[in-house]
Amino acid sequence: MAVRVHAFTDDALGEHDGVAIAELIRRGELSAAEVAKAARERATRVNPELNALVVDMDTPLVSADRDALLYGVPTYVKDNTDVAGLPTQHGSAAWRAQAAKAHGPFTKQFLSTGMTVLGKTTLPEFGLNATTEFADAAPTHNPWSTGFSSGASSGGSAAMVAAGVVPIAHGNDGGGSIRIPAACCGLVGLKPTRGRHIDGPQARSMPINLVSEGVLTRTVRDSATYFAAAERFWRNPALPPVGLVEGPAQRRLRIGVLTEPITGAPLDPQVRAVHDDTVALLESLGHEVRPIAYPVDRGFADDFATYWAMLAYLLGRTGKFTLDRTFDPARLDPFTRGLADRFRGTALRSPAVLYRLSRLRHAYAASFRDIELVVSPVLASLTPPLGYLSPDQPFDEVFDRLLNYVTYTPLANVTGAPALSLPMGASADGLPIGMMFSAAHGDERTLLELAYTLEAARPFRRIQQ
Repeated sequence: MAVRVHAFTDDALGEHDGVAIAELIRRGELSAAEVAKAARERATRVNPELNALVVDMDTPLVSADRDALLYGVPTYVKDNTDVAGLPTQHGSAAWRAQAAKAHGPFTKQFLSTGMTVLGKTTLPEFGLNATTEFADAAPTHNPWSTGFSSGASSGGSAAMVAAGVVPIAHGNDGGGSIRIPAACCGLVGLKPTRGRHIDGPQARSMPINLVSEGVLTRTVRDSATYFAAAERFWRNPALPPVGLVEGPAQRRLRIGVLTEPITGAPLDPQVRAVHDDTVALLESLGHEVRPIAYPVDRGFADDFATYWAMLAYLLGRTGKFTLDRTFDPARLDPFTRGLADRFRGTALRSPAVLYRLSRLRHAYAASFRDIELVVSPVLASLTPPLGYLSPDQPFDEVFDRLLNYVTYTPLANVTGAPALSLPMGASADGLPIGMMFSAAHGDERTLLELAYTLEAARPFRRIQQ
């Protein structure tokens, strides 16, 4: 039977967010060790029901920088990112990963924020699916209702944050992989502008880089503080600084509204109701809100699907060289193999697809000439039950379901734009429903300022209440 699972209790973590925990540590009221112990005890209680952890470290990785903004805040790293001494399995059974010899390039920036790493979280095979499920292992469960998906690909991190094990955890987003689990688990999930953070090896190897690094949190200020802390370590000089955003701005924004999925799929009535309510809330707060057209046509969805399949094909062809000599493409899960097979039938189209996708950044930028933000749903339908998108289901069926489910998020990945998921409502069954706010390149600051406004006007639901 599906149940709600959380770890909130009267311990060192309490109901604090990361900013509050860091402040208590700075004042000497808590220690980093005390907080890490409480988080590990919480994980021990709830992870058997959630299955969100791949590695639980015997000795947490504690920062030496006591002046870092998030010093001592417990966290997890998604298992597609190298942490020295831990294997990086990418959610796949196609080989057996060895312990990483060094931190990955982004890991160093992540650790610079001062957080204490407790282990690594689950993701579907190579992050290619929108649910954290496996062909040969138990799925990761949504803590709001354990019979449902936690989203993906950062589904394990989302489950740990939503359940109250940690206040903040690492995620990355190559097609919606921060925003989708944020929407499914009732969290704040900001996919930054391409290049905002140091890229990992996966992003650098892509013909078109889709991946941005970030975090999932329960409060806007945790996300804002993380961005400010990461920027202290390294800031891309080609982008305007985000800085520390500490509250809402007072300015009136021009906000475009996208409602219908670009694929032509039906929008679930409950998602539509939350979308309409969010638009009405924005108007009531004094913002100028009006419908706009997509900056791309229906062909975008087909092109993205081809590129998505290309990535699966390339993984199968190059895994022995880029991952490990023991990599066996025959052991990839049925969904990944199905994607690769689909690409073989469309490979001749790939040069034209890559050309069209690479040019969309300009059309996207032009669409922000007379607006500051865009609001849309994150997903076209409600969070699905476990099994609906499982990789061991017939490929064509899962592929079609994914295209109609994940219809809003990929545009930000292809264009490199920032986009934010906020928990703006719930289904009749109590599962979170997320709305997405997209901005011009480099304008995470406006997204965070609006997020503060909406969080104050419509406080986010709490799983423990």
